[in-house]
Amino acid sequence: MTVTTTSRTVTLDPHRNVPGVRRPGFPDTLRAEWIKFWSVRSTFWSTAMLFLLGAGLTTLVCATSAEWLAGGEADESPLSFVTWGMMFAQITAIALGTLVVTTEYGTGMIRATLAATPRRGAVLAAKALVLSSTLFVAGTVTAFAGFFGGNWFFDREGIGVALGDQGVLRALIGSGLYLAGLGLLAAAVGLLIRHTAAALSVVLGLIFVVGNMTFLLPGTWGEWIGKLMPGNAGSRLATPVSFNPQLLDPWVGFAVFCGEVAAVVVVAGLVFRRRDA
Repeated sequence: MTVTTTSRTVTLDPHRNVPGVRRPGFPDTLRAEWIKFWSVRSTFWSTAMLFLLGAGLTTLVCATSAEWLAGGEADESPLSFVTWGMMFAQITAIALGTLVVTTEYGTGMIRATLAATPRRGAVLAAKALVLSSTLFVAGTVTAFAGFFGGNWFFDREGIGVALGDQGVLRALIGSGLYLAGLGLLAAAVGLLIRHTAAALSVVLGLIFVVGNMTFLLPGTWGEWIGKLMPGNAGSRLATPVSFNPQLLDPWVGFAVFCGEVAAVVVVAGLVFRRRDA
């Protein structure tokens, strides 16, 4: 229950000082968020589309380019294609991260959630843990599936790529890490905006449009703004070789990306604790 006074909003715990009633702990909150997360159809369809786009498009582009690459006429390396589909899997990770938050506000279920678990910090932490762990596992599995599917066609042409090749294993695991970070970023923006379409527009525009447009700015300051944009900083970890030589080194860029995501999550958490449901 939430009581609004003239100076502040006070959240009351309905289980406080009630004999025989145990206050829900964080494991209970985590279990509740897990059940909610997997009880809606959007979770299944988002993770299924993530796999189909990530693994399917990687396999398809490797199959169609294997002969061309083997002919020696291309300037590209096979390493450029083994995580190619993960670029499109980012869209589903962003969609899932947004829906985890905004659907509760759209249906009004957030009021029931906060009535059962008044500690909003615990609710936010549980949502973040469930979302990020799911996207990390789904993203990593998808990246490995796409790699093995696409590399099968490369092996047939004698240009196969090994897991031990430079940057390959880092990119496959990094794909899961990057998608988890994108999901958290989308969830934080969704918590701030509380509207599905608006939150999706903001995050997709930031990652796919603004991030690329900043490189058109003149001078070194424009180059650095482009390097530090979330999508540019984080995505380098998920590719064995860079499509853009101006990007930061993989782990440096991912550290910058994590800092940016953490900052947005902290702001969203502060707003979530102070704003009425």
